[in-house]
Amino acid sequence: MNADDRSPFLSLHLLETLVAVLPVRDETGQPKSLVYGGVERHMITSQARRRAERVHARDRANAGVGALSGHSMGVRTREWALLTGEELVRRYGWERDEAVATARAVLEACGLKFGDPAKRTVANLTKVLVFAPADAGAWIAAHLDAHRGELADWREKHLAAQRARKPKRGAEPEAEAADGAPAGRPLPKPTRDAVLLALAPRDAVDIALYGRFLAEIADSPNVDGAVQTGHAFTVHAAEQVEDFYAAADDAKLARKRGALGFLDAADDAGAGMTGYQSLISGTFYRHAVLDREQLRANLRRAGMAEEEAERTAVAAEREFVTAFVEAFPEAKKNSTASTGSLPVLVLAFEGGRPYNYAGAFQRPVDENPPEGGGEGPAGPAAVRRLLRHHLFVAGKRADLRHARALTYDPEIADLLGELAPADRVGVADGVEELVP
Repeated sequence: MNADDRSPFLSLHLLETLVAVLPVRDETGQPKSLVYGGVERHMITSQARRRAERVHARDRANAGVGALSGHSMGVRTREWALLTGEELVRRYGWERDEAVATARAVLEACGLKFGDPAKRTVANLTKVLVFAPADAGAWIAAHLDAHRGELADWREKHLAAQRARKPKRGAEPEAEAADGAPAGRPLPKPTRDAVLLALAPRDAVDIALYGRFLAEIADSPNVDGAVQTGHAFTVHAAEQVEDFYAAADDAKLARKRGALGFLDAADDAGAGMTGYQSLISGTFYRHAVLDREQLRANLRRAGMAEEEAERTAVAAEREFVTAFVEAFPEAKKNSTASTGSLPVLVLAFEGGRPYNYAGAFQRPVDENPPEGGGEGPAGPAAVRRLLRHHLFVAGKRADLRHARALTYDPEIADLLGELAPADRVGVADGVEELVP
């Protein structure tokens, strides 16, 4: 497909059935939920989905796998001072304390706020996560080492100025500098420019896809993401169980097996620990949109020539679709095997605007047998609803085109010919065929 035949938006819709999992939890450890169509539904938040997809694409690219192999990616972390310090120690032979102190002072002078210096666990962590190219720490370290002498002098004067301005007990703290940086000596302009360039989105493809917002440094560019993600929710009323578990204490059981008397064995009876965990099951609908024009604009703003931006955008789109289908939040993956799930159905199509089909499930699926007035199992019932909804909308919207469906369920594969005419919805044999 050439650029002239490309629609501005790629819409993705997916149905997946999950059994006895807990991909996300609220602050009390309970499954997240929402009320829709008059009933409570289980919910997997867009934040959890986006992180899983972003990390999936990043790890594949870094491993030399997939469409984005060899492309630069980003890292979202509070540890940029530590990462920069590690580069200074490893590459340039600095002492660790000097390296970390210099990195923190420089980043702080640019406007990033750090944790309480008196608390070792957070002293060198920024208060917010900063999404920047993975090599930002290396870039900053190279500049700091090249200007080590002058920055050592600046750092001492900067820290001394901060100590001098520290309020006495009970006094009001002094205002921050105009640029939002803590009180202290201004950072030399070449160093500030070098740090801003290192933290800028540059050619990190996942930042162009998912965007970033960095309010702490006013002159560090933010990025409007090209990916829009909706919360996933069950197509039927929520179904939840409280699973009681008992964990064995290996050492206690070993003593019990080797006990020489009745009383010794009795003292070691019972589980090592017990508790409850909430588990959910159901068929979920989820939805995402890729704004192709925004993606290309983000890549061009990062400094790519138009031809390179086009090639990278095509690769990013393919990897985004792969991650949307393949990635899954990893919470409790070892005890629930949740990451091994495959979609019941993926529907992809293009359009002149985004299309969200959540309305197809406003009335919750009734899983009672058809002879009892229900729709039967939620998976096939949801597929019928989704495809019927799409065909109805596509009949009224001329911009919808290139619809393709992928299933990993043999029962649904048998239904596709019946539910979706081949001239209106093509059947894909793999993820790569979802993108024309």
